[in-house]
Order: sequence, then structure tokens, then C-alpha cells
Amino acid sequence: MKTLFTLIGFFTLMTSVQAQGANPTKNDPAAKKVLDAVSAKFKTFKVPQASFTYTVENAQGKALSTKKGMVTMKGNKYKVSLDGLEIFSDGRSTWNFDKSSNEVTIDNVNTSSSAMTPQKMFTNFYDKDFYYKMNGEKKIGTKTIQEIELTPIDKNRPYHKVYIQVDKATKTLYSAKFLEKTGGRYSYTVNSLKQNVTVSDAFFSFDKAKFPGVEVVDLR
Repeated sequence: MKTLFTLIGFFTLMTSVQAQGANPTKNDPAAKKVLDAVSAKFKTFKVPQASFTYTVENAQGKALSTKKGMVTMKGNKYKVSLDGLEIFSDGRSTWNFDKSSNEVTIDNVNTSSSAMTPQKMFTNFYDKDFYYKMNGEKKIGTKTIQEIELTPIDKNRPYHKVYIQVDKATKTLYSAKFLEKTGGRYSYTVNSLKQNVTVSDAFFSFDKAKFPGVEVVDLR
């Protein structure tokens, strides 16, 4: 369940655009320019699909576990797969399917402005809930990466820093790392990003018939 909660935490971060505004005098215009470009670029994609790596580290930066995942988005629909966990949403209902227990939990989509949607992982997640500043550039392989440091305005959040890395050439999200107050760290690194894949609307709904014996917990 730790993986599920941290995945949700990641997507929850990316939905902060409608929250109470930050003090603009504490924000770095150069960082905003980079983040705005990432958001604008992503909004041109029709049916984006990203593969990513989820890594948990200790306070010393040592990797404790690594998982591979995939997220596909179409309008307000999405599907997330992450080593034994699948999250489906058709824009009306959300299914959280735990393969290890063969159990799926169904709930209505939260339509509030603060709702979790992975679409906002790649858009303007930064503008209202965080102070942000540029940390400079560095090379990772052949990529030039721009790093931006975000500090949450809400001190009740479980993390005290988020580091966003952006591929300078493509203006797309490269990674996001969360530093928890307890000392733990977790990060998401985008391995590939396709702009327009072909999937049907049924791809974003959980089909009980395909999972014999699945236990359904319907919270709607």
C-alpha cells in the first residue's frame, strides 16, 4: 500500500493549480518560464503515454526499491500500471486494482478542483501551492536537464521539498523527487513519452470479466 499512497501523493502534487495562490515575490521568473513551457508542450499531446521508474530511497540517497510503471491519458481518462497495481479511470469512476489480492476498489471520480489526475503530472502543477526557484542545469547522459526546487506553502504536507527536472531540449518532465519530513525520499523518472498512442475508451475501464474471482469493493 505504500506504493499506492506515494503514487497518489505524486499525482496529488500535480493537481495544485486551483489551490490558494503563492506569493509571487518569492518565486523565480526563470523557473516559471521553464515550467510554463513544460505545461504548454504537454497540452499539445492528444493521447500521451509515459513509461516511468518509481524509486524509494533512504535519507542517505541509497535506493531501497525500484518499480517500473506506465501511464496513459486521453481527455479526462487515464490508466496507470505499476508492478501489481493498476488504476483505471473513465472520467466518471475510478478502479484501483491490486493484483496480489485480486481486489478492485471502485469509487466516483473526485470532480473538485483539488482532485487527483495524472494528466496534471505534466502540466501547471506548480503555480499555486509552491514557491519555486531554478537550481541550474546539468548533464544526464546526452540530455541537458534544468532543475527546479519547489517548497510547499502548506507546511502540513508530508514532504518539505520537491525537485523537478526538465529536459531542456524537449521541454518535457524528466523526473520529480520528493523529500519527506521523515527522511525518506521517492522519485519518478520518465523513461519515455509518446505524444499520441491508439487506445479505445474501453482501455480506461476495469472489465471484471477479464479477472475471474476478483473481489469488488464498490464505494460509489
